[in-house]
Amino acid sequence: MAKNKSAGKKPLPKNPKPKMAEKADRHKLYEQSVQDTEFEYEFVDETYKRIRGKTASLLREDFCGTAQMCCQWVQGRPTNRAIGVDLDEEVLGWGKDNNVVRLSDEERTRLTLLQDDVLKVETESPDIVIAMNFSYQLFMTRELLRQYFARVHGALADDGVFIIDVFGGYEAYQEMEEKTKHKNFTYVWDQHSYDPITGQMTCYIHFHFKDGSKLKKAFEYHWRLWSLPELQEIMAEAGFKNVTVYWQGTDEDGEGDGNFLPAERGDADPGWIAFISGEK
Repeated sequence: MAKNKSAGKKPLPKNPKPKMAEKADRHKLYEQSVQDTEFEYEFVDETYKRIRGKTASLLREDFCGTAQMCCQWVQGRPTNRAIGVDLDEEVLGWGKDNNVVRLSDEERTRLTLLQDDVLKVETESPDIVIAMNFSYQLFMTRELLRQYFARVHGALADDGVFIIDVFGGYEAYQEMEEKTKHKNFTYVWDQHSYDPITGQMTCYIHFHFKDGSKLKKAFEYHWRLWSLPELQEIMAEAGFKNVTVYWQGTDEDGEGDGNFLPAERGDADPGWIAFISGEK
């Protein structure tokens, strides 16, 4: 009797289901876990009104990434216009395909995205320039950072305002990971290395998913961790007046309440986020 050649053979494996990390969009995950453009819009808009007593119109966002904040700005008022500047062609392209596309035709006429170097770019004079998500920390020497701040000062309208965000606290100097759970993923902020002699640090963002898969080093940063006194001093050296720090208040449980007000003293918290404004 002839042998059945298929006898004893294992069935061929079916195509494995793609892991969540393989299907993940790192820019979408970043916007969901890091950015809060509604809050940023309100803070920037109200800060300018408080300082100048009027409403801003033209905003320039340096290191704009996916241009989510620029889109938020032009949607805020029919008179608002935005300029986004970033060197990364890939991230600008993603922003156009995923954020700009959701604007109306009229709103898109009030938005300009430029692939350019913030140290060299020439634009119309904005009312406000912002550099959020600590992006300016890629300038690792005082000379380069002062050069960037001076470029912003020169670019602003005569009554313009420059706003940046800052992070710090004693945990900022530690090599550690911080995990934050979201609906379908966990955001991991990895302070991978810090050199106390140079002040330079390397940080990563990872994303972990429910199926056990991981998107490692979705974003990578090589920064200098600048302190609040240094940033205030360098902004003043670059020509800014009335340099102001905005410190977050606390609720009855001692947690941050989301309200950032001008302050001259802060608390020695393990981790904090603040803002600085400089006036031209």
